[in-house]
Amino acid sequence: MLTSIKGKSVLVTGGSRGIGRGIARVFARQGARITIAARDSAAIDEVLAEMRALGAEARGAACDVTDYDSVRGLIDDTAAAQGGLDILCANAGIFPQVKIVDMDPADWDRVIDTNLRSTFFCVKAAIPHFERAGKGRVIVTSSITGPVTGYPGWAHYGASKAGQLGFIRTAAMELARYNTTINAVMPGNIYTEGLQGLGEGYLQTMANSIPLKRLGDVEDIGNAALFFASDEAAYVTGQQIIVDGGQILPETLEALQAI
Repeated sequence: MLTSIKGKSVLVTGGSRGIGRGIARVFARQGARITIAARDSAAIDEVLAEMRALGAEARGAACDVTDYDSVRGLIDDTAAAQGGLDILCANAGIFPQVKIVDMDPADWDRVIDTNLRSTFFCVKAAIPHFERAGKGRVIVTSSITGPVTGYPGWAHYGASKAGQLGFIRTAAMELARYNTTINAVMPGNIYTEGLQGLGEGYLQTMANSIPLKRLGDVEDIGNAALFFASDEAAYVTGQQIIVDGGQILPETLEALQAI
């Protein structure tokens, strides 16, 4: 059993849906005090109701993670409201699908800004609070797409996710002076709202390409984030963990048929 994080101050960006909501749910069950940040205020209200039903102290905040002043204000306000900042979950991200030949420079910039630049913004803005507290935890939501695999239409997304891993390795060294760790979770195919309209046939095809024969749950990512946030992970920094049901392991689809 991991050391309790009850009462810890947690910020989850992109927390109103999908993986971010799953991360928030896991931390809420552990009794953390949580700020959910997202662009959509209406979506935030729905998540806050869920967090409070789980017994968590929760608040919401609208934030444009591509704007440094907005991010700094979010983190400062979170720390003020929750008595500091213990755990930062830099989860905000987008994944529009468009092939390189059809991609405008603006498409590239929007994904890089939302996924990668925002990670830098969040970490930079949080440093004064970690320094004041003498410790901290940062958990970044990366992906297997980019660092390990590729998929047509996601060159910008893959670049942003690979970039996050490059960022955390140097950030881990720089944050060490504040007794702060930074690590990344790399999800595979996780069942989120974005997949609900694809149809059962498509989802089953996705599941069949995974050794465990199922898509992951958002709380699978939340559980990995919880480990990185725990006292037990105090000596782990600049690392990443793949949570994909074994998706990247088979050399071919035939390998799965031989199981």
